[in-house]
Amino acid sequence: ELHTLWQNEERAAIASGKLNEIWHRRHDYWLLAGIVLHGYARWTDIQNDGAFGVINEPFKGEASKGNFLEMKNKFLARRFKLLEQALVIEEQLRRAAYLNMSQDPSHPAMALNTRFAEVECLAESHQHLSKESLAGNKPANAVLHKVLNQLEELLSDMKADVTRLPATLSRIPPIAARLQMSERSILSRLASKG
Repeated sequence: ELHTLWQNEERAAIASGKLNEIWHRRHDYWLLAGIVLHGYARWTDIQNDGAFGVINEPFKGEASKGNFLEMKNKFLARRFKLLEQALVIEEQLRRAAYLNMSQDPSHPAMALNTRFAEVECLAESHQHLSKESLAGNKPANAVLHKVLNQLEELLSDMKADVTRLPATLSRIPPIAARLQMSERSILSRLASKG
């Protein structure tokens, strides 16, 4: 998800010639570096530090709005959560590879994952139908109803998959506990070289 987002943002930034004004992976790097230096969720300190001025550039056009700082801080918090999730997943994959762990294809969670991918693909590939249907396109309306029925069936299957998941799955401790590290130390370790 993050790599796709980075590619789309970078394409938009390069195509428009606004590498500093459109948020992309370069800004994410400086946001993470600011968090490592100033601390977790210290948005104001990071924004006020001249060394991290690059993260302020995409917001220059919004500075005149009344809720500008709140909007900016919420964006930074959401973006950091996305980056944090990606870094934790990367660390889990690294540890799994180190321990030679593999996924069991017969595990109920894998069936749920497959169905979720199907739902996502079906929804994304047919998202244009709702606009066409609202515009009065009758064939699009018929296809939309079929797609909605397919989505309903997949969601019903997912509900059945969830009931088959073992009860222990719900008792899995948080990632930080499983890694036996604090969120700050996970971030510091992933942000450091080597």
